[in-house]
Amino acid sequence: MSRHETSPTTVQPASNHRPNACCFCWCCCCSCSWNEGRERAWRASRETKLETIPNCEACAKPTPEEVQGWAQSFDKLMKSPAGRNVFREFLRTEYSEENMLFWLACEELKTECNKHTIDEKARMIYEDYISILSPKEVSLDSRVREVINRKMQEPSSHTFDDAQLQIYTLMHRDSYPRFLNSAIYKSLLQSVSHSSSES
Repeated sequence: MSRHETSPTTVQPASNHRPNACCFCWCCCCSCSWNEGRERAWRASRETKLETIPNCEACAKPTPEEVQGWAQSFDKLMKSPAGRNVFREFLRTEYSEENMLFWLACEELKTECNKHTIDEKARMIYEDYISILSPKEVSLDSRVREVINRKMQEPSSHTFDDAQLQIYTLMHRDSYPRFLNSAIYKSLLQSVSHSSSES
């Protein structure tokens, strides 16, 4: 798919109708007034959209051993619901919470068996995280986007596997090291260690 085509699965909102537009490209190389307006709207809506998302997964309070284990491997952090919640809180401070939300949405999609539900959820994930018009768009390379666009003709519970792996790797390499040095993680570690020494 060329960058000038739009995916058949993406619904173009009426507000983005551009009469006499100078370009239809996906990238930000264009200095046209539509592109500048889109950038302003994206920045304005990004925080408000993310604030409407439910805060966290239901989980028990983590033990000191569990919190210490998160520093040993990213896999341990991501396998723990409490770990995902704390990491998500950190990602929100870096304006990249959509990475975790996308990963969680993909995990949920994998549990579906009903064809109609899979179609519906896959289209929602596409519109929320893959569409270039979404304020929650995740950062994916063109190869992965092409794979998704092909698979969206007939969505399955594994339509976003390549994209999910790419975002997982991005969080692991980029955000995870900063998370371990963050005040959020250090204060939680201190708090659970302190409460366990008191009991």
